[in-house]
Amino acid sequence: TSEQIEHLHRRFKQLSQDQLTIRKENFDSIPDLEFNPIRGKIVHAFFDKRNLRQESDGLADEINFEDFLTIMSYFRPIEMNMDEEQLDRFRKDKLKFLFHMYDSDHDGKITLQEYRNVVEELLSGNPHLEKESARSIADGAMMEAASICVGQMGPDQVYEGITFEDFLKMWQGIDIETKMHVRFLNVDTIAHCY
Repeated sequence: TSEQIEHLHRRFKQLSQDQLTIRKENFDSIPDLEFNPIRGKIVHAFFDKRNLRQESDGLADEINFEDFLTIMSYFRPIEMNMDEEQLDRFRKDKLKFLFHMYDSDHDGKITLQEYRNVVEELLSGNPHLEKESARSIADGAMMEAASICVGQMGPDQVYEGITFEDFLKMWQGIDIETKMHVRFLNVDTIAHCY
């Protein structure tokens, strides 16, 4: 809505310190991101050209307000008047954004190593969990992904990684539409992501 766009513009100006663009270091002033274990991945996602709906691969050095709106559109809540086709596209857009966060080398697959990195980052705040345990969790999740996406694999088969189609299968039945959204309390506070 126009009210949401105005609110986002105020937030953009606050983050950019009244500049025309935002750079990665501007995100250092967001308190809610400070202790998030995947903070780097979240900030990276804002500058990922794939998420900016640009044809090219790689990262932007800075984003303008229009880019900021594009990124924030991934977090808008569902609208009651959406038909099935719109809901499906809406869901896929949100999942594509998440997929890009995991696919750090931009090759169209989430490899075991990429998945291990994310799990290790997520669990890094737990002092009782060793790195080897985090790796085991990631390995088990990747094996489950392979069984969901490929089915029974032969002993000589290797699961290359999770494609976006695999990612969609894995998220089937999980209500990403209402979980991945932003709620604005007021202009002085940062958006809360769920």
